[in-house]
Amino acid sequence: MLCIRGSRGVGKTTLLLQRIAEAFPAGSNQALYVSLDELWFNENRLIDLADYHYTHGGTHLFLDEVHRYPQESWAQEIKNIYDRYPGFHVVFTGSSILKIDQSQADLSRRCLFFTMQGLSFREYLEFNDIAQLEPIALNLILTNHVALAIEITRQVHVLQYFGEYLRHGYYPFYNELAEGYEMALRQIVVNVIEQDIPQAESIEQNTVNRMKRLIALIARVTPFTVNVSRIANTLECDRQTVHKLLRTMQRASLINLLFKGKNNMQQLVKPEKVYLENTNLIYALSSDISIGNVRETFFSNQLFNDHELAFSGSGDFLVDNIHTVEVGGHRKSFDQIKDMPNSYLAVDDIEIGNGNRIPLWLFGFMY
Repeated sequence: MLCIRGSRGVGKTTLLLQRIAEAFPAGSNQALYVSLDELWFNENRLIDLADYHYTHGGTHLFLDEVHRYPQESWAQEIKNIYDRYPGFHVVFTGSSILKIDQSQADLSRRCLFFTMQGLSFREYLEFNDIAQLEPIALNLILTNHVALAIEITRQVHVLQYFGEYLRHGYYPFYNELAEGYEMALRQIVVNVIEQDIPQAESIEQNTVNRMKRLIALIARVTPFTVNVSRIANTLECDRQTVHKLLRTMQRASLINLLFKGKNNMQQLVKPEKVYLENTNLIYALSSDISIGNVRETFFSNQLFNDHELAFSGSGDFLVDNIHTVEVGGHRKSFDQIKDMPNSYLAVDDIEIGNGNRIPLWLFGFMY
């Protein structure tokens, strides 16, 4: 049994359909795909569908958008399917906000969990048939970035495509919807707040409204430094509600929170900075684009995937509690972090760096 979580638009449904087309011959009755927001499930149960599929020769069941199943018993039913039908394969997708660990059934011992990100810069280049290159681990980028950048830039003029990626490269449906892409992203944000979060959390309409006001505030004020009391006054709520809103929006892949020291998700710990989850959302939601904010958002988005990020009082980021990174343009100097050990500049608008000056785009090659 596999669970694939991720935000709207990153390609979870397409991944399932591609897998079915790849692994099963046309006309086969072994695999069944179903979206759990189908009206059929208002009167019928998932366990009954699985029983029919299994007893009629089915071996694989692909369940899309499990968080939209109208019954609260989805976790228990999936657990029962797993336990009841030996050799039966179940793959289900859900929103980033899906709380598997708090579900009524214990799926953790039965299921492998994966989180699906949007496209990295490396994947964007491959997806658009520009270049096919291998992922690069962070430690190699920090220690061998000059040779890596020379090899990559021999194959592709990266700066030509990096700006495009920042605007429309994170979600893979841009090529299908070029004219209405930013409008589609705004609708995704609305749908996450109005549908996905309420389906996964028990929240009232006024909380939904506050969340919409808060995402608009974050998009308008960049970079967004958190003042909990001021936000609480603006949203007409208490400080604890502000913390809850921020944590919920991060789990829903709308924002990333940067804490001082090790990331601490305790209820009353204030984050130092808030970033929109990816740079495409900045261009879709913001009327006044700050290039500095775009650069920091890109860095945080790519690093949060597999590393621990924290607020650094000297630079912009503390990575894995070891490396201090300052993000900036090609004229950025080391003055701010010159006395910090293991310090680096992530520099925009350069193809190849030197010393501890690393091209910003190269951090988009980590997955």
